[in-house]
Amino acid sequence: MAKSDVFEIAGAGPAGLAAAITLARAGCRVTVHEAQAEVGHRFRRDLQGIENWSSREDSLAALRSLGITTEFDYLPCHSGAVFDAWDQRYAIHSREPLFYMVERGAGPGSLDSALLRQALAEGADVRFNSPIHRIQTGGILATGPKSADAIAVGYHFDTSMPDGFWAICNDDLAPRGYAYLLVMRGRGTVKSCMFRGFKQEALYVERTLAAFTRLVRLDMNNAQAHGGAGNFRIPQTARSGIHLVAGEQAGFQDTLWGFGMRLAITSGVLAARSLLDGRDYDQRWRTELEGLMSASVVNRAFYCMLGNRGYRWTLRHMHKHAPDARDALYRYYRPSMLKRILMPLGRGFFRSQRRDESCNHINCQCVWCRHGRQRFSP
Repeated sequence: MAKSDVFEIAGAGPAGLAAAITLARAGCRVTVHEAQAEVGHRFRRDLQGIENWSSREDSLAALRSLGITTEFDYLPCHSGAVFDAWDQRYAIHSREPLFYMVERGAGPGSLDSALLRQALAEGADVRFNSPIHRIQTGGILATGPKSADAIAVGYHFDTSMPDGFWAICNDDLAPRGYAYLLVMRGRGTVKSCMFRGFKQEALYVERTLAAFTRLVRLDMNNAQAHGGAGNFRIPQTARSGIHLVAGEQAGFQDTLWGFGMRLAITSGVLAARSLLDGRDYDQRWRTELEGLMSASVVNRAFYCMLGNRGYRWTLRHMHKHAPDARDALYRYYRPSMLKRILMPLGRGFFRSQRRDESCNHINCQCVWCRHGRQRFSP
């Protein structure tokens, strides 16, 4: 591939910027089109986590091995607490960080700002307020979720609380999901992450706030309401017409908990490498990502069957028999023959709301056409 080759990317999220970094570093001319006015526009200082349990390799080391910066603010999270529906507290510990808490959005120190700086330093042209509807040459689509399989709704705020993380497994607060509270350096995020019952989101958020106030003395100042959606699917193909699709637009997410940043960034790098060396992208992401994603679908199916009493039993069991939470989650997420056998169960309990439609245009160049057939359609 000649180094004068030109590529366009739709979307300046983690997947799109990771792809841009990889292509620009290889000497290609790269233009990233972002419809919003700034990077990370939909997150607005949301605190999130980069999971560190899906492989033995540390997630930040994995990002660096992909050529992606880790020069953003983060909090290594080793210890926290989870509560059941009866307010019983279960301490969570791990020798290595369970996850790295990061800030999303356009602020200084955020993950998105760090990726943008690296992309610009490598020579990528990142254009904001630049919606794009057609890419004439093969490019990468990374414009985020297209439907809501789960929503996370709550508040960002200033706080005097100490750094830490807390969660509640209670369907009365977050149906088939979990409520969570994250605090890092005077900033906090509290949300109900729910997989059903979206029409009653205000009620679940109210209950979540009351629960954290009662259990950990939630302290919120200058609170700002915020919500977001997640899309989870294993695509039959991560191609759309002549384009490659990365990140949540392709469905690359953790179906159990929604920790998708590591998957999004990895998929962006894999898509860029496929443009560079001509290797099949679908084969690449299946080798690197499909086993993990399939395991998370099976995990989601079991979680959906538990209910409040099942959550309590699981928390008690893990607290007693799995003192290191990272090791326990690694075992749950590890691809195996058993997980492959149980995939029909996963298909039965989890059906993505994303409905892709085949396009009859030959070599379509559109950004919005939905070509990929998904495995979990009815």
